[in-house]
Amino acid sequence: MKKLILTAFTAMALISCKNENKSTEESASETEEMAMTEDSKAVETEFNITPIEHATAVFDFGDSVFYIDPVGGAEAFEGQPKPDVILVTDIHGDHLNEETLAAVAVSSTTIFAPQAVVDALKTDLKNQVTIINNDETKNWDGYSLTAIPMYNLREEAKQFHTKGRGNGYVLEKNGLRIYFSGDTEDIPEMRNLKDIDKAFICMNLPYTMTVASAADGVIAFKPKEVYPYHFRGQDGLSDVEKFKGIVDSANIGTEVIFLDWYPNGAQ
Repeated sequence: MKKLILTAFTAMALISCKNENKSTEESASETEEMAMTEDSKAVETEFNITPIEHATAVFDFGDSVFYIDPVGGAEAFEGQPKPDVILVTDIHGDHLNEETLAAVAVSSTTIFAPQAVVDALKTDLKNQVTIINNDETKNWDGYSLTAIPMYNLREEAKQFHTKGRGNGYVLEKNGLRIYFSGDTEDIPEMRNLKDIDKAFICMNLPYTMTVASAADGVIAFKPKEVYPYHFRGQDGLSDVEKFKGIVDSANIGTEVIFLDWYPNGAQ
């Protein structure tokens, strides 16, 4: 009898070990599958940007082509693929040019812009615009677009950008989050951003903010990468090297990346 009981216990122990091994193997397999899924997402959400000038850029994100603030005429976009989506931040001429917008958009292009931009358009192009205002979110084809407020804080600059008129944007797909500040200072809404992978931050006087203020705002929300853009002011180009020095010295893990936003100089 004792032998039978011992044999039974031994068999149960072996079965238990096999089940545990199987469970461990299944868990490892699931982990590998999750890693593969994350790798697939990284491939799907590849981001590549081509600066055109100042605030204007073309970028591939996932499987779509985006333009942001297209100005400069059709010739500025020669050789570029047609946009699936256009983002417009504000009504000023370095962000909105209706002639350029009409030249680069095709019938299938979706245009996102705040109400003020639609109100400024004079042609039927306004019928192609999906209005998105501060704090609103639009979703399509796995993309999420949230309009972030952009405005001035300094008394001497408040007339340039009033709160509620223009949009910064956070664009997301599969967890990859891209922020374009638009024309803003280091407002609370920017400082409170979370999990930003790539941030495009303006810095030019007297219209937006100082280099030091831009750096201080970035240090607050700690994006993985930050790209100075929109940094031509009344006195030429802002000191982006100073910006980098301030951000680097904060040791927050944010990489400062320079792109060529002014191929024709500061003019």
